[in-house]
Amino acid sequence: MNTKAAEELPAVSVIMPVLNEERHLRTAVRRILEQEYAGELEVVIALGPSADRTDAIAAELAAEDPRVRTVPNPTGRTPAGLNAAIRASRHPVVVRVDGHGLLTPGYIATAVRLLDEMDAANVGGIMHAEGETDWEHAVAAAMTSKIGVGNAAFHTGGLAGPAETVYLGAFRREVLEQQGGYNEEFIRAQDWELNYRIRQAGGLVWFTPQLQVTYRPRPSVRALAKQYKDYGRWRRVVTRYHRGSVNLRYLAPPTALLAVLAGLVLGAALHPAFLLLPAGYAAAIVLGSLRSTGLSSKQHLLLPLALGTMHMSWGFGFLTSPRRLARTVIASTAPAPIDPKPTPTP
Repeated sequence: MNTKAAEELPAVSVIMPVLNEERHLRTAVRRILEQEYAGELEVVIALGPSADRTDAIAAELAAEDPRVRTVPNPTGRTPAGLNAAIRASRHPVVVRVDGHGLLTPGYIATAVRLLDEMDAANVGGIMHAEGETDWEHAVAAAMTSKIGVGNAAFHTGGLAGPAETVYLGAFRREVLEQQGGYNEEFIRAQDWELNYRIRQAGGLVWFTPQLQVTYRPRPSVRALAKQYKDYGRWRRVVTRYHRGSVNLRYLAPPTALLAVLAGLVLGAALHPAFLLLPAGYAAAIVLGSLRSTGLSSKQHLLLPLALGTMHMSWGFGFLTSPRRLARTVIASTAPAPIDPKPTPTP
């Protein structure tokens, strides 16, 4: 790329909220700094109260490269960290990356180009789950299959086009400022909620399979169950906060959970025929698992467990989400305004 073209490229701020990310943080930041993007680049890491070596690794990264800076995020909450990093950043394009997300080559250059070409408010792509252990490989297969996550393009892929939401995203700064950044009341589902507001304001959220971020799945059944319970819990809050935002895909896991529970209870109390409901669900996820390729025998055996954990935990979180959460969000003030003055820490 010639010098003139490089000078015309917008500068990019990459924001990263991190908490207990010692396993992946250095690799995630390295993938950002190795991007072949000729424009100016900075990385702002929002540090939550980690119990591992995350802060020390972040300090090392900042000392090694002047493009890396840190800001405090005392609450440890993801949306608060995102807003802190946005306030501390300086550039007209803001790219979100998580501490366990690994950008693929050309990600930033492609995102910047598409923001301009599509006149989009936010562009993003695929959450490319990729495991390291047998369990993580099984979870990755579940997270990239339609039986696992439905027809969400940012999980399973698809054609480029307008979308309800995308994974992470690359934003125009003025859009984030107009929207007041992320709503800090949303512990989870903050991406979907922000993209909903962007679309309601007339902005374009653009999905493209050209953008991929490698994602490391949760390392245990317990961690996966908590993750998906929280997803369901907060997606219910979104549907109560933004009336009319629910769709059939979000109702599938709670419906499956109710069918399984009803079948077990009625099968024990009334007639064994009702056991066909949980048996049918189990058969469906086992048969669906057989369609996955590239897995070892052990990973294939773990896949139905991963699918069931995701479905049942999401459904449980959705059904048990307390109304007080939605009332708190509804009663809260609008998202905190984005202060254009940077407030980084050394």
